[in-house]
Amino acid sequence: MLNEGLAFLLELAALAALAWWGFTTGGNAVVHILLGIGTPVLAMIVWGAFAAPRARFKVALPFVLLVKAVVFGAGALALHGVGHPALAAAFAVVALLNTALATADRDAAFRAAAQ
Repeated sequence: MLNEGLAFLLELAALAALAWWGFTTGGNAVVHILLGIGTPVLAMIVWGAFAAPRARFKVALPFVLLVKAVVFGAGALALHGVGHPALAAAFAVVALLNTALATADRDAAFRAAAQ
């Protein structure tokens, strides 16, 4: 349960990092607004469609992990892009460990249910 709470916070942090990057990227206010709002919205749509616990589309675990890697990776790259490489690295490591633990828990629950 604690790991699931951390996963949710990591998802929010990735969205915040994408918004932060978007609002500080580009040459004018229109680009700032489009990237600052559009990038996290796109990530939310993709996450909700494929990676959320109640995802709209049920896909195989490798694809779910790919979506998570893309969103969390984009969040880490966004943090690096706004000038926080140490925070980006820490975020990436925590997201990786959290996802690995969640996947192992899911696999163990699946095996227990199959027996």
